[in-house]
Amino acid sequence: MSLSNRNITGVSMNPILDPERGRVQITGIKAMQLQKHPQTLIKIETDVGLIGYGEAGTHGPIVRAHLEKEILPLLKGQDPLEVELHYERMTTLQHPNMPNIPTISGVDIALWDLAGKILDRPVSKLLTGRYREKVKLYTNTAPDNRSDKGACHEWVQRLKEDPHGWQIVKVGFPLGEDVQVGKPSRMLLPSEIRQIGQGFDNISEALGDAFDFIVHCHNEWDLPTAINACQVLASCQPMWIEDPLPVPYDETWKALKAASPIRVITGEKLELPRQFYSFLANDALDAIHPDIVFAGGFTGCRRIAQLAELFYIPVATHNIGSLIHTMATVHFAATVRDFVATESRIGQGVFIEEMGQHDLNITDGYIQVPDRPGLGVELVEEGLKANLAQGEPYWN
Repeated sequence: MSLSNRNITGVSMNPILDPERGRVQITGIKAMQLQKHPQTLIKIETDVGLIGYGEAGTHGPIVRAHLEKEILPLLKGQDPLEVELHYERMTTLQHPNMPNIPTISGVDIALWDLAGKILDRPVSKLLTGRYREKVKLYTNTAPDNRSDKGACHEWVQRLKEDPHGWQIVKVGFPLGEDVQVGKPSRMLLPSEIRQIGQGFDNISEALGDAFDFIVHCHNEWDLPTAINACQVLASCQPMWIEDPLPVPYDETWKALKAASPIRVITGEKLELPRQFYSFLANDALDAIHPDIVFAGGFTGCRRIAQLAELFYIPVATHNIGSLIHTMATVHFAATVRDFVATESRIGQGVFIEEMGQHDLNITDGYIQVPDRPGLGVELVEEGLKANLAQGEPYWN
């Protein structure tokens, strides 16, 4: 749905210069959290009936409080096409430790969705234009028992039968085995590191040449453990090891990158370009993976990607969210020159495909970038009502 039925071919791709500027006003911003998702949907309403959807990387009560106290007073009555101006006001005109960046991220996504609907353009074509018409996805999964070669081969057979045609898998650890994520000590014993290595040897052997894989950590190790693990994992040839050390940046990241025989990546817990800058300027990473619902929405992630390009660092994206999160990530990925792949929970029974009307065209592990206006998604209200998180109001 666009603001008018006229043919707007030839209108500037810069929304600030469009003749529709100033003809639409924001009237309300609402939020709700769905079950099975640790994040919150955002809806921006306008005086002409157009709606923009976004997703914030935190829980519903936190988002609603921030919207009511800080964001709605800034945006109510404003022109939704002035996205960059709204982003600056939300992120800089408050105490620097006060803004909730996940909420701002969701609002920014919704503003860009709304801009696309007003201008009858997909978001990716409003941002910069597209470097690609399809984006590589990866799924997040693991064998039931990686110490059992038979279990690893059974797991790979299930992957091969998946209709999405995945070509990349992200494998965390230990997922129920003896070496536990979140154990009290950041130091692993040599025997534990050998156990990790053996498990990934089995995984790599079972995957063969049909798949690439990512090693998934949760910022839980100290530097010697991370170095030793990377050395043990090198023979498996993973794409990269993700989030092995605690954030934010310190010199251990630079030391790990220098010592590691495999690529090192982080970013899912970082916010805004300034938190990525120290990693990039100190040559501490081989790639980054921001999350659009945490790192500043389209506006923040676009700046992060431009910063990474200055250092010739490729970009991937973290995504464990809903249909809105997924389609926002796909549009962003289409606009990044050195983009690798994005995470997806599609096909894992977490209420993504059922959320709305969309063009989820996934073949051979690639998703087609939507051509519909905005994000290319219209939510199905009945399904949302049936999948609210416990105690959540409906669009409040």
